[in-house]
Amino acid sequence: MSFYFCGGFMRTKDVVVLSYQESWKDDFEQISKELQEAAGKLILRIEHVGSTSVQGLSAKPIIDIDLVVSDDTDLTEVIDSLSKIGYVHEGNLGIEGREAFAYSGKEHLQLHHLYVCPESSCELKRHLAFRDYLRCHPEAVQVYGEVKEKAAQLFPKDIDSYIAYKSTIIEQIYKEMEI
Repeated sequence: MSFYFCGGFMRTKDVVVLSYQESWKDDFEQISKELQEAAGKLILRIEHVGSTSVQGLSAKPIIDIDLVVSDDTDLTEVIDSLSKIGYVHEGNLGIEGREAFAYSGKEHLQLHHLYVCPESSCELKRHLAFRDYLRCHPEAVQVYGEVKEKAAQLFPKDIDSYIAYKSTIIEQIYKEMEI
């Protein structure tokens, strides 16, 4: 996998989708441990979301993590705690209900996306519902995984086209979920 640097932070350049890796569970736990040590008192729980959290699902080897905080948590405290271990707040990146964080100096950890979400966040609820639906519907995992693999083959250097290609199956899954 190749990378580029944007504002001093590592970003993935190529679209690579792998078969499910058991090691992703351990990768999540390792990242969670550092996050818990840095911001434990501010965090209600740490959720492994995204494709790497679903057994059997092909995925980009990037762990998606939602740090869940109380609705009345002062975000500046969270930002400060995470900044002490190399995370930088990027804002919500156009998605209400989650705050994104970039990082540097985390070569010892699996690549990951970090978001902080208030407990009542619609975005958090959407992440959890999608993950939990897939965990209970192996046929959806199979179809979604095949679409992701095909998208990666078609668009190995174009993340936007990769995302667009798989959007139809995601919308279909949301309909099945009745979201």
